[in-house]
Amino acid sequence: MTTDAPSTRKPRVYDNPPFERIALLLQGGGALGSYQAGVYQALDEARIMPDWIAGISIGAINAALIAGNAPENRVPALRKFWEGVTSSPLLAPPPAFWADLGVPQPKGDLAHSLINQVRAFGNLMAGAPTFFSPRPIPPFFSPPGSIEAQSFYDVSPLRLTLERLVDFDRINAGETRFSVGAVKVRNGNFVYFDNDTHEIGPEHIMASGALPPGFPAAKVDGEFYWDGGLVSNTPLDWVLDSRPRKDTLAFQVDLWSALGEFPRDLISQEVRQKDIRYSSRTRASTDQFKRMQRMRRALGRLLEHVPDADALKDDPALRELIDEADDKVFNIVHLIYHAKQYEGASKDYEFSRLTMEEHWATGYNDMVRTLRHPEALSRPTNPEGVKTFDVSRH
Repeated sequence: MTTDAPSTRKPRVYDNPPFERIALLLQGGGALGSYQAGVYQALDEARIMPDWIAGISIGAINAALIAGNAPENRVPALRKFWEGVTSSPLLAPPPAFWADLGVPQPKGDLAHSLINQVRAFGNLMAGAPTFFSPRPIPPFFSPPGSIEAQSFYDVSPLRLTLERLVDFDRINAGETRFSVGAVKVRNGNFVYFDNDTHEIGPEHIMASGALPPGFPAAKVDGEFYWDGGLVSNTPLDWVLDSRPRKDTLAFQVDLWSALGEFPRDLISQEVRQKDIRYSSRTRASTDQFKRMQRMRRALGRLLEHVPDADALKDDPALRELIDEADDKVFNIVHLIYHAKQYEGASKDYEFSRLTMEEHWATGYNDMVRTLRHPEALSRPTNPEGVKTFDVSRH
C-alpha cells in the first residue's frame, strides 16, 4: 500500500454504530500527529462522529482542533494547523525547488534519511512556524526562575494559533466531551483537564504538550504542568474507567509502536527507546481492562442467581462490589503509526511539509482500510464483552 497520497477509495459510510458512546483517543508524538489528522478525515468521511475526544500532547492539540470546531470545519481546521506548522525548514528546500532546477531527487532509505535529518536540524534551529520559535538567548544564560531559563523554545506562537483556530466556547458548551492529560510538576500527579469539570482554555492544551526542556511548563490556576506523556501517553484508561460506564466504541490512535525489531546500532537504539517509552503499553492496558470487564460481567451474572440481591446493598462493602457489575461492551479499534526506517530518531520533530503529507496520507489510508472490515465496528459477543481490532495485526 502506498502512503504518498490518500487512497482513491473512500471509506464506507456508517450511520450510528451500535454503541452508546464513540471515543477518539489521541496519543502524543509531535510531528507524527498529522497521522491522526488523516485518521480523523477518514472517520469524518465515514460519518462517524466521536462524542468524546481525548488527547495527550500533540494529540491534545488535534483534539482541540476537532472538538473546537463545527463538524464541517474540523478537517479544514486540522489542515490549516498542519500546513501552518510545516514549511520547508532551514537548509532543506522543498522537492519542487530542486525539480525546477532539474536536479534529480535522491532515492533510497539512506538518502531519504539524510534529507529528513537536514529538515529536522532546520526545525531545531528555526523552530516551526505558528508553533514554537527558538529563544534569542539560550536558557543557560537566562536568570534562574525566569521562563526563558526553562526551555529552548518560546511557545507563544502556539497560543495565538489555538486562539485563532479553536472555538473554546464550543468545547466548553459540552456538545462533545473533551479531555487532555498533563502532569503537575510539583508532585508528579497525572491530571486530566475535562470539560465536565474544567473551563477549558488554550493554557490547558499547552500544558498537555509542555515537554521539557524544549517547551516551558504551562501555568494553569497557579500550578505548573508538563507534558502528559511523561507519565502516560494515552488517554485510554481515563475513558474506559469513566463512570457511568457505557457501551463504547473507542478509536485508539497511537503514534509510537510498542512492537519493533532489536536495534543494531546506536541510532536505531535511540529510535527503539523512544518507541518503548512513549507507546504507553497500550496493549497491556487493553489486556488488563479485558480481564477486569470479564470479572464485572461474571459478577453481574452471579448476582442474577442471588436471592434478594438488592438487600446486599445495605452493606457498604458489598454495595461497592455490586456497583462494579455491569454488562457493557467495549470495542477498541487500534491504529498505530509504523515509522519508516529512514525517519530515524528525529521523526517527532521533523516538521517538513512533505513528511506531514506522508503521515496524513498514511493515517487516512489506515483508517479507510480498517473501515472496510465491518466487524471492527460491531458489538463484541465474547464473554468479557471487549474486543480489540488492529488492522496491522489481523
